[in-house]
Amino acid sequence: MKKIALLLYLLINTVSAQTDNTHVVYFETGKFEVPEIEKNRMVLFVQSLKDIEIERISIYGFCDDRGTSSYNLALSQNRANAIKRIFSGFGVDDNLISNVDGKGEVLLRIISSENLNIIRGLNRKVEINVTYKVSEPEVVEKKEEEKRFLRNDLAVGDKITLDNILFKTGYSYVIKESIPVLEMMAAALKERDDIYFTIQGHVCCTLNARDAVDKKTGRRNLSLARAKYIYSYLVEKGVKRTRMHYVGLKNKYPLGKDPKYDRRVEIKITSISNKN
Repeated sequence: MKKIALLLYLLINTVSAQTDNTHVVYFETGKFEVPEIEKNRMVLFVQSLKDIEIERISIYGFCDDRGTSSYNLALSQNRANAIKRIFSGFGVDDNLISNVDGKGEVLLRIISSENLNIIRGLNRKVEINVTYKVSEPEVVEKKEEEKRFLRNDLAVGDKITLDNILFKTGYSYVIKESIPVLEMMAAALKERDDIYFTIQGHVCCTLNARDAVDKKTGRRNLSLARAKYIYSYLVEKGVKRTRMHYVGLKNKYPLGKDPKYDRRVEIKITSISNKN
């Protein structure tokens, strides 16, 4: 009865939380087999995508706070792999799936419930993020908006969040779709040579505000590595080193939204010179 009540709670409370390009699959404790009720929800979700052009699909596995870090990391990866197999069984092109990553345990989610089983149940999950292809007019408008990110009324202390610069999960380099955004950002920063700034790297989903592990190096400094990646890219494109610094802020400043938004880089304006 408790299990049925939990599943009903999850179904009711995820309807309003999901966006049109996100789906969440929930798992039983210690399991990575997809429950039958979740398989049925997956069928409906995949059917809803059949008439939509998909840019990419990202799959992220999570666990609750119980178990060791290594156990939870392996379990979350197995959960992500299970969802990928379901997509493949539905005939979804594997090339559309850009990420299949286990993120391990997440902090206990703060919701309007005192039931620890329900709270933990919301963290035993896989998040599926589907990015749709946009029409050409939308692409043009998006590029124009990105060009305007260095607005004229910037002041010292302002932060610019680089929403469209997406990193490969667990790594310090960006996905290929973000390269054009980086190029435009570099061009804008070269033009606005009166701006001095700090590049701030952030990560998501770690306990006690720790940094995440860089899968390439095995070091727990992913937020710093991502900030340095942006710094090095801008130097290569001609932005003067003397105008920039970079820091890693670990998981100290989560936004309180979908975890993907915490895997971010921000630019903080430190000074603006007077050209006059």
